[in-house]
Amino acid sequence: ILFSFHSGSRSSKTFKPKKNIPEGSHQYELLKHAEATLGSGNLRMAVMLPEGEDLNEWVAVNTVDFFNQINMLYGTITDFCTEESCPVMSAGPKYEYHWADGTNIKKPIKCSAPKYIDYLMTWVQDQLDDETLFPSKIGVPFPKNFMSVAKTILKRLFRVYAHIYHQHFDPVIQLQEEAHLNTSFKHFIFFVQ
Repeated sequence: ILFSFHSGSRSSKTFKPKKNIPEGSHQYELLKHAEATLGSGNLRMAVMLPEGEDLNEWVAVNTVDFFNQINMLYGTITDFCTEESCPVMSAGPKYEYHWADGTNIKKPIKCSAPKYIDYLMTWVQDQLDDETLFPSKIGVPFPKNFMSVAKTILKRLFRVYAHIYHQHFDPVIQLQEEAHLNTSFKHFIFFVQ
């Protein structure tokens, strides 16, 4: 099941393009290290900064990876997350999220979950594609505000997990994806901590 984050309608159902880390790059090597450590089954080890590595680069690689994971997880349940089923972006009655990107939408707006997630994933993709924020070339420095940008991205991606868990866990179980969702979320939480 695929989903388009660009079209206003959800009829085309294609994923937001996966953000690829160029093969052969140092960031690619870091991603491979993370995947190998994840394979050991020890998530606490998998999130630790490898010895001698740059913290910004490690955070950047993992932020891209979590964006891809959440993109894929949400993509499997888009048939259940509609304007009708989820008229507000929430994680239960106490947590309602309003969207603002600070550029196009300065004042937070109330919107449906699919619309919110569309705005969110498009916004994250734009941040990841911005070479001044997420430089892909070796030797290009990260900006001074990189950590605060990465934290904002991760905070907002958390809301997608929260929404899936609160509103769509039954379909996740029906699709037999709960183990994948739980592992992804646990990895995310350990990394953020």
